[in-house]
Amino acid sequence: MQYYAGGTSFNSPHAGAHGRDCFCISGPKHIAQSVDWSNEEHRRCIAACLVKATYIMEEDRPKCRVYDMGLAPPWWQSFHFELRDLLKCGTENADEFIFGAVFEYCPPAGWQRHPSAPNYVFALRGTMPRHPKSAHDLYNDIKVFLSDLPCCRRTQKARQAVANMLIRKGTERCVLWLAGHSLGASLALEVGRDMAEQHQAYLPTFLFNPPNVSPMPAFNLLNPSEVAKKDVFTGSYLVKAALGATVMRSYCTRMEKVFQRLSPWVPELYVNERDIICQGFIDYFEQRQKVEERIAGVGRAAMKLSYRDMLSSLIGSSKEQPHLLPSARLWKNSNTTFGTHDLMQWWRPDSELKLSCRKFTYPRA
Repeated sequence: MQYYAGGTSFNSPHAGAHGRDCFCISGPKHIAQSVDWSNEEHRRCIAACLVKATYIMEEDRPKCRVYDMGLAPPWWQSFHFELRDLLKCGTENADEFIFGAVFEYCPPAGWQRHPSAPNYVFALRGTMPRHPKSAHDLYNDIKVFLSDLPCCRRTQKARQAVANMLIRKGTERCVLWLAGHSLGASLALEVGRDMAEQHQAYLPTFLFNPPNVSPMPAFNLLNPSEVAKKDVFTGSYLVKAALGATVMRSYCTRMEKVFQRLSPWVPELYVNERDIICQGFIDYFEQRQKVEERIAGVGRAAMKLSYRDMLSSLIGSSKEQPHLLPSARLWKNSNTTFGTHDLMQWWRPDSELKLSCRKFTYPRA
């Protein structure tokens, strides 16, 4: 499949290209020869590479780099994937831009697909601030901040594409992954939530540096002690629990049902401890656990509530903060060598990262 047709010929596909976009220079060499699908590290690296491909395809397109001359194909071909579809926004032809892609895993003849390998991967890119049409990305970034992303065209297109794939292939026979970085992670989170809540389809989801709109990064700049931080969260959770048991009881009941439907879905969240864009996820999961251990029942009651949502509910809106998740596997990287919000850190081997992992689940009543 050609993701761009026509244009200028190049003597070299790497001419004038940044080394970060060239797979042979920046790609994950440690899995280039052999992939172990049962290894979480390998699955993470491949998911990150497919997301990287969506960035490069959109870079290739306006530069008239055709399929064979573009820099993107090695990022999926190296792992036996084929490009099946593109997710685009904008008007036809000149104003169209790529925000995602659909890849199919096609192992070589004679190979049997590993049970942990996907059939299809929906990969969604994040913001490209230096792109000529970056205003489109920035507009959706604002949507993330305002919790309006479910209504944007990208979310609707991605949601419909995933739903159509599941209808055609069937959830029993098709292993479908979602993967996204930054803004793309927010899109993947919205789509994954919708598939889990509305269709009971619990898709493996890889969220790299997902944004979290929270005041906690600003609070963390004050370098509060752990005791002070724990007291702030405990006080906040006590207020939420009290509101949920009184004036916001109906809203709390609705969110309880949402959490029950979402709880079997366990997305993979990959965050850097120094990345202020996604630090809120770390505080949300870790502090709710500490509050629950400190005062049984309070953490469970308050983890599904947010002040923004409760205020919106009072004025007739039904928004839900996407970071309110009953279950997730949180991967924290404390190494800043490869940047704090950079996608490239997530296709590096474990030996080059300072990774820690913890699975969070919804406590039983």
